[in-house]
Amino acid sequence: MTFFQTRAALLAAVVVVAASACNGSNAVPSTPAGTLNGASSQTAGIDAGIAPDDTTSILKKLTKDVVIGSTVDASNGDKGPRGISVVASGFGKLKKGQIVVCNFEDKGGTAGNGTTVELLNSAPGSKPVRFVQNAKIKGCADAAVSPASDYVYVSGFSSHLAVQFTPTGALKKTWGKPLATPVADLDGACTGGPSCLYASEYVYVADAITGGIVSFSVNNYGNKKPTEVISGLAVNKKSGWTALGPTALAYNTGKSGTLYTIDGVDNTVVSFNNASELLVADEIAVLQGGKTFKCKYPKTSCGSLILAGAPIDAPVVLTRLANGNLIVANSGGSSPNTLVELTTAGKVLDTKVVDTSKTAGIFGLYAIGTNDGNAALYYTDANDNNLHELEQ
Repeated sequence: MTFFQTRAALLAAVVVVAASACNGSNAVPSTPAGTLNGASSQTAGIDAGIAPDDTTSILKKLTKDVVIGSTVDASNGDKGPRGISVVASGFGKLKKGQIVVCNFEDKGGTAGNGTTVELLNSAPGSKPVRFVQNAKIKGCADAAVSPASDYVYVSGFSSHLAVQFTPTGALKKTWGKPLATPVADLDGACTGGPSCLYASEYVYVADAITGGIVSFSVNNYGNKKPTEVISGLAVNKKSGWTALGPTALAYNTGKSGTLYTIDGVDNTVVSFNNASELLVADEIAVLQGGKTFKCKYPKTSCGSLILAGAPIDAPVVLTRLANGNLIVANSGGSSPNTLVELTTAGKVLDTKVVDTSKTAGIFGLYAIGTNDGNAALYYTDANDNNLHELEQ
């Protein structure tokens, strides 16, 4: 069997298993990408071609800022919250609806030295409870809870590892090369119900030094070894809070398997369709400037530019709302803690300053809710070491 036949067979197996396990909710059509000299020149997000954008601004509705609680670890003083996830089910130490937060700094305030993951309940006045403390997650930059299994995946910015923990907090597995400085991760598990457990579960990790996005499967489908499937995103190769590049990821599991990221160097927001089908090294290459893409299999998966430039300014984190829109947090300019809401077609709906400090502090975002009426937004602020919630 040739390489291309093998890849085609593997892709078919992944799509069929995911579709049958999730009653078709995770099956996605191929979206051919327009090409110019082998590079995609799309200018609107992939989701925009599937369903009309919701131009209702959620950010405008979120007028109440509530402090949920401090993330400072009670035992070793780790602080500097960065990265948020929410528990979907609840096993082991985890309870449904709890917020999982990374601490990026140690007690002395040294960025990249934090080694703890905290749990907070959703009510204001919550106290942090340590989930794990481990040197293998040094520089804890992001924590993603699997919506299918409640396993927790952590990016160790300074340990140079992606780490898997069980719901009880036991270290299960670590992944290294080709990861150099992992800074963001997410779990792309099928979420159609109990039959989806481990049916199609991918982990994506973005790297602040290589400018790549690494993908691997934690079950029997897809890449079992970490593979840099997306390459070429710009990085500034700085350390700590000032590192810019693909520093955040978001994912649309239910409709199109679209992966979203930002680049703080090129000031771009981009998407990659059919992300679960990315299996080959450098399958998508982001070209210089961050606005065009060279794709090995453009009829299966390619990149798409959503927005470049103002009001995006050194973006460091993003999240996806239930209506499909995105919220991005800036770290640059005169108001470095500005949130920007935009559609996947690149239309800016609103901006909001959530911290008037001139020091960037918003490095964690997580949208909750199922519709425009009950949407809310968690964010971490490293300037006050608190987890906040923006409510309607």
